Amino acid sequence: MLGRLLARECPAEADLVVPVPDSGVSAAIGYSAESGLPFRQALIRNHYVGRTFIEPSQAIRDLGVRMKLNPVRYLLEGKSVVLVDDSIVRGTTSRKIVRMVRQAGAREVHLRISCPPTISPCFYGIDTPIKSELIAANHSVEEIRKFVEADSLGYLSMAALRQAVGDDKHEFCYACYSGNYPTELVNIDELMSAKTRRL
Repeated sequence: MLGRLLARECPAEADLVVPVPDSGVSAAIGYSAESGLPFRQALIRNHYVGRTFIEPSQAIRDLGVRMKLNPVRYLLEGKSVVLVDDSIVRGTTSRKIVRMVRQAGAREVHLRISCPPTISPCFYGIDTPIKSELIAANHSVEEIRKFVEADSLGYLSMAALRQAVGDDKHEFCYACYSGNYPTELVNIDELMSAKTRRL
């Protein structure tokens, strides 16, 4: 459903839909079905490399992307591609993947993201970086598009996300997309200072 709604909200004139494996596969399948564009696995993933966005340094993240993905040139060469992923965190990984697709011969790369922009860290179990490192917290969609070097960039809207997950009563957490947390946040540095003063 995410991919179908993404195709309705952010169409692109293109030749094929390519997922960023494995995070973009299900949304890319939906995008392909809704848009009528063929789905192609034109990036092959090495499953022995983990999630690159949580690595501690940019150098390690860059190496991880190069080791993790291999483009299939004959599927990409001369084509206009809709590249689908689940999120953009810092933007550095997305930029590497867009460049990789271009270097494999793609004529255009239209990046589509199956969630709203991530503007706040998650404190409920997802290892996202601090707000200053989240590209969408500090830049417009157009600025992000330029940074990742895509021909166009489209995100799923919050309304479409709620529709896709069936959240009619607005009961789910969207803090990473809205900055509104369902629980009160505690500044750990202030908490430790207060505890030290009491001792």
